[in-house]
This record gives sequence, structure tokens and C-alpha cells, in this order.
Amino acid sequence: MSVRNLLIQGGTSLVQNAQGETNWSTKAIATSHACIDSITASSNDSARPPTMFDAGGLLVLPGMVDIHGDAFERQLQPRPDTFFSHDIALADTDRQLVANGITTACHGLTYSWEGGLRGRESAIALLEQVARQRKTAHVDHRIHLRFENHHIDGLADGLQWIHQGRIDFFAFNEHLPTIAEKSLSPEKLAVYSERARCDTNTYLRRLKKAQERADQVPYVIATLAKACITRGVPMASHEDQTFLQRERYQELGVNISEFPLTQEALLTAMGLGNQVVMGAPNVLLGGSHCGNLATEDAVKSGMCDMLASDYYYPAMLHAPFKLAHMGLCTLAQAWCLVAQNPARALGLEDRGHIRNGGRADMIMVEVSAAGTARLVATIAAGKIAYCADPARLHMPHPYELAA
Repeated sequence: MSVRNLLIQGGTSLVQNAQGETNWSTKAIATSHACIDSITASSNDSARPPTMFDAGGLLVLPGMVDIHGDAFERQLQPRPDTFFSHDIALADTDRQLVANGITTACHGLTYSWEGGLRGRESAIALLEQVARQRKTAHVDHRIHLRFENHHIDGLADGLQWIHQGRIDFFAFNEHLPTIAEKSLSPEKLAVYSERARCDTNTYLRRLKKAQERADQVPYVIATLAKACITRGVPMASHEDQTFLQRERYQELGVNISEFPLTQEALLTAMGLGNQVVMGAPNVLLGGSHCGNLATEDAVKSGMCDMLASDYYYPAMLHAPFKLAHMGLCTLAQAWCLVAQNPARALGLEDRGHIRNGGRADMIMVEVSAAGTARLVATIAAGKIAYCADPARLHMPHPYELAA
């Protein structure tokens, strides 16, 4: 629902003052078009009567910024040998995001030597669809290019997309060794082949070709890193395992560690002053589903800067409440992990917080006595993108609009 002026009142809001301090407030929040116009104890003074949102009993929180999410792939290829068009898939993804309180989303576009879902044709289709739907989508959709380091033939494309300004976040992925090992299993090889939309023999040929060109990988990484620095694109290394890996990327200007796999890599990242991204699903599951580091432990020890949806959008909303309920941090601190910190990492200073002049991205949440959350509404760029309780909305009377 597009409204010119919106007044949110009655809720408890997590707001940021002019000094950058974050506090809880019961003041009303007024928006004008896509921005927060004021945070004040008085009613809206606009000559045009606002749409009122009764946030009584709710928390009003900054809209979430998802720095890494690839759940959209399931909308494109929900089952093996099925593939749906990008316009349908991204439209449905947009609805899923606002229904989970995510107002800015970096889609993890994996560009790999494997082909298929993660090949060139699919990558270009996603890039074009994100650009095409920008004016009609509720969420600010952005591209997180997850580049497989052994994709030598993809270097030219990667450089072109970076220089064209189509990439908002870049990650260096090193999945080939794991894929090579798992491909020894016929069952796993079949899964990889289905995703790549080819038979198993073709997939193995692609794998072998990538392995044979390993000597070119350092050049590819260095060239892409230089391009990102030139363009101002933030970079991450994915699934660091050792001190040497993280240090090597740091030397190239890659200062974000995305899902480090070992304590050694995590401690190295913190020692280097890097930012660390961990998975929100990991929090809800009580640990990594594949035996890696537990996000809860990283948060407790102060070694997690951001939470990402990874493969499950709902986790972004519920993970901060679980962390706070467990006493590992305050809710305000936990919310920084899904809003302010990822926004800053992406260079998006206009969001991730509720403050005068900021982008009007907010969510209204009902919290149970057990600490669980229910999303009631999502405001994205000043628009009511999702509302599970329309009775809380009060539109101005027609005669007021005509006055």
C-alpha cells in the first residue's frame, strides 16, 4: 500500500539519535514518502492527514538487511529437472522477504564452472530481472556475486558486471575441493549434475577442466579483488578454514569473513579487525547442520558482526529474539546483527536504523512471553508492504483528503 504520509504510534521503537546512540523510545514516528520525517512525542503536523498505524503492544524495529541469501534458488529450481522463469520466481521471493521483515536483500548469485542453475545464462537472467523489477518490487533487491575461484572462464563476466555497477557485494568461493570429494559418491554426483542441468559424465568433465586450470586461480582472485576495490564493492571470503587463507584475502583488501569454518579462521578474522558473517538458521537449529561453528558461541564471545538468512529467510527475524531470550546479548545488540551492521558493511548508511532523515524501512513485531516473535507489518521505503493486522491501520477520512 503506497501512502504519502504515515504515522506510527503506540509502539516501543528502537531508534537512533543524532549522536548515533540507539535507545528504546515510545515516541511516534512520522514518514514522508520513502523517508522518516520525524520521531516526536507530538502528532503529525502535516497539512495532509497521515495514515495512522496503531503499534500498541508492538516493537518497532529497523527493517532487516540480508547480506547473504540464496533461498531464491528454490523458487527457480524447486525440484530436480524443473525450472521456472525469473520474473515469477523473483516476484514470489519479493513477497517472501517482506513477509519475513527483510527490506533489503542481497541475493547470493553463485557463478560457477558447474553451469546450469549457477551458470552464465541463469546469472544474466537474474541480473536482468533484478534490474527490471526494481521499480515494482517492495524490497530493495541487490546482487551478492558469489564467484567460484576456479571459474576461469567467468573472469571476464565478473569484471564486466563489477565495472557496470551491477554487483553490490562480492564473495570468493572455494567449493571445488569439497565438490570433488563428494562427487565420488554416485548419489551426490547425481545431485550436482541435476543442479548443473547435465548428465554425470558432462559434470565430471567440467570438474576435471576446472581442476586442471588451478594454476590460474591466484590471478583470477587478485584481478577481481582489484576491480572491486576500484569500484568500491565490499568483499568477503567464504568459509575460511586457516590463518593463511584469511590473511591472504586480507592482503587483497577482502575484509569480511563469511561463515568461517574453524575457530582458527574465526580468531584470525577477529585479530585482523575483519567483520564476520554467520548464519541465522544456525541459531534456530542450535548449531550448524553440517558440523561447523555454532553461531551462538560466536555471538556470546563477541565474534559475530552480522547474521544472514543464508538458505532460510524466516531465520533472520527469529534468531535475534532467540539470542536475546537466551541472554547471550540484548535485543538491541542482536538487532544490530541483522540491520545496522550489514547495512554499514554494504555502505548503505541510510538504513539499518530508525532515525530522522533515514530510509523508512521498519517492521512491527509482537513478542510473546516466551520470547518468540510474530511479524505484524513491514514498511519498506515508506510503503506498507505487508500487514497481518489491517485493523491497526486507520486511513484519513475522505473529507480530510479533499480539504
